[in-house]
Amino acid sequence: MTVEKVAATAAADDDCVECGYEPELKRTLGSFQIFAISFAFISVAVGIFATYDDVLLTAGPVGIWLWILVAVGQTLVALVVAQFAARIALSGSSYQWASRLANPKIGWFFGWLTFWYLATGVVALDNALASQAFMPLVGLQQSEDTARLLTVAILIVQAVLIILSTRLLGLFTSMAVGLELAIVVVLILGLGAVMVFTGSGDFGNLTSRGITAADANYFAIGGGLMAATIMGLTTLVGFDSAANLAEEAKDPFRSVPRAIVGSVVAAGVLGLLFLIALTVAIKDIPGVTASGSPVASIIRSQLGPVAERILLAGIAIAMFGAGMVVMAACSRQVFAMARDKRFPAHALMRRVNPRTQTPVFATILILVVGVVLMVALPGAALMQLIIGGTILPALIYGAVMILYLAVRKRLEHREGGFSLGRFELPVAIAAMIWVVAALVFLVTPGDATIPTLVVLGLILAGGVYFAYMMIFNREVLDTEPGEDIFAATAEATE
Repeated sequence: MTVEKVAATAAADDDCVECGYEPELKRTLGSFQIFAISFAFISVAVGIFATYDDVLLTAGPVGIWLWILVAVGQTLVALVVAQFAARIALSGSSYQWASRLANPKIGWFFGWLTFWYLATGVVALDNALASQAFMPLVGLQQSEDTARLLTVAILIVQAVLIILSTRLLGLFTSMAVGLELAIVVVLILGLGAVMVFTGSGDFGNLTSRGITAADANYFAIGGGLMAATIMGLTTLVGFDSAANLAEEAKDPFRSVPRAIVGSVVAAGVLGLLFLIALTVAIKDIPGVTASGSPVASIIRSQLGPVAERILLAGIAIAMFGAGMVVMAACSRQVFAMARDKRFPAHALMRRVNPRTQTPVFATILILVVGVVLMVALPGAALMQLIIGGTILPALIYGAVMILYLAVRKRLEHREGGFSLGRFELPVAIAAMIWVVAALVFLVTPGDATIPTLVVLGLILAGGVYFAYMMIFNREVLDTEPGEDIFAATAEATE
């Protein structure tokens, strides 16, 4: 580690102390590992693999171009999020930002929504890993019961690895990201080469509406074209997971903001190239649309069954790495709220193992939530909860944009830290407009009613616990621990 990085790490630890926290988590994550954590959460190959069929069903192949719109919008959001990450390097990300720059009561709801987004995200990823990648890879027949058992097993393995070592988490996610990048690049080049030499590609697919050509509501609000944004909106999220592990980064004020923005840009560019290659490679649009797993079907038809199995193996590893990142980020969210006495069973959830320097009970909680959801919820209800998880990040990002617009003049600029300078206001306004549009895209389709109600239910449940704290433990929501070192006067910023 260079002298400059040692100084930056020491400064981050000093900030923790001034905020009222003794540094308990081990700083083992370097710049690439922090980037890998954000990129692994996004997991562009996994997101496209899981949602490409939705695009074909709702908008046809031409719907892939909406990826560009979402990528630009999410990059705007990432730029604003990076502004916070460059100033406040504490576990809990948006929970800490809102608590310290607005007030703890507002911050608590940021934390509550983030907890449920991440907790349900772990289940969604691991269940998809079991049913869509691992079972086809090893030749198991599709069975919901088998998929649920495998999901529980995957959750247990991930929890054990996360508890053992943050360094292990960083190494595994770096390996998974490297493998995912290699597979996607090889597939893009492989598909391109095969199509060039065999003439099997069709660029007309890029403007085809496929099976939706006769859809009268195609351009309507909540119609097929709008619904196709689901691929980008469910994939290009979670980039702020790097901020949730800021207390374990060696140089958080530089590495975390760069990871947040860089992961979205890299995923956006790589994802677009992958989508173009896949779409041009479609030989039979109706057949691929009806296949149930269009990406695997395209790979098999162009490159053969061996390439398909390699793809499934790579997707399985990428999903496992992404699941580890989500579980780790969620456990740090619980830890951050628990050490402020703002989470159920906070005395237990805030404990850090002195040997591994990881929040053991907070990690076990995420495992328990996943197991309960697997055991207690029937298939339809579980699916609605998972779909509801796509709405939560849009709500959280929208709240972060509002927070930034409200407090930006009071943010102290850290020397050498990430800053948008004169562009901060127009970028923040554009990001806010985008988030509102994204929420419209997510809640207007006809099948979004129940997931929206699920999200409202989670908010109401949080309101009940919030009311309990206000009645029996109000003082924990009155002030923040430590000193207010982040909110400078407007004059100091100008």
